[in-house]
Amino acid sequence: MYGDLISEIRMELTSNADERTKGATSRFFKDGMNCYGVRATTVHKIADKYFEQIQNEQKQTIFLLCEELLGSDLFEESTIAFEWVYRMRDCYEPEDFEIFEGWIERYVNNWAKCDTLCNHSIASFIGSYPQYLSRLKAWTRSENRWLRRAAAVTLVLPARNGKFLVDILEIADSLLMDEDDLVRKGYGWMLKEASKAHQQEIYEYVMKNKKVMPRTSLRYAIEKFPQDMRKRAMEK
Repeated sequence: MYGDLISEIRMELTSNADERTKGATSRFFKDGMNCYGVRATTVHKIADKYFEQIQNEQKQTIFLLCEELLGSDLFEESTIAFEWVYRMRDCYEPEDFEIFEGWIERYVNNWAKCDTLCNHSIASFIGSYPQYLSRLKAWTRSENRWLRRAAAVTLVLPARNGKFLVDILEIADSLLMDEDDLVRKGYGWMLKEASKAHQQEIYEYVMKNKKVMPRTSLRYAIEKFPQDMRKRAMEK
């Protein structure tokens, strides 16, 4: 039954694809992007349409469908999968963390997939099960760049809401000298969002570490500071 549903989704994506969108999407990612070339608004409409057919299914069934979509490596299919996963957030259980971690390891291969999964689904999971913050901290030591970025970007929305400051600073410490530019941008973004509720604490953190903090991370972190604070932070 659901094999037919996946086939229908793929047929609809194919029929809505255009080369201009595909070219623009591919150029947006430095390492390229495997995609149909479907506009984001259309992808979300397709996600809505087909979720109506499965919304009453067990979470495990929906997650299996998501995994099948993720396995194609096509960007639009991953978008649909992660949107469906987020819609199941009220049903998350502790054991789902292992599923999310495995998806990052197997299926995440660009920053957009990483951020879509982490900003929404994994952030919601951490909101329900904050004891798993220790697992995010373990990700900072992974050889997988996407797990390291995920450790930071999972906390972007909680940071914006003033949550988990101590944990955010611990993760920033672990990633402080990371050599991967996308990881640097990820923790800089996390610090920027934390500065909205904890401006003084993030300012003090930046000033303490600015001599060793990569400039990319520093610029992200201070983006929302008043001009005079940004100027002092940028001084060598």
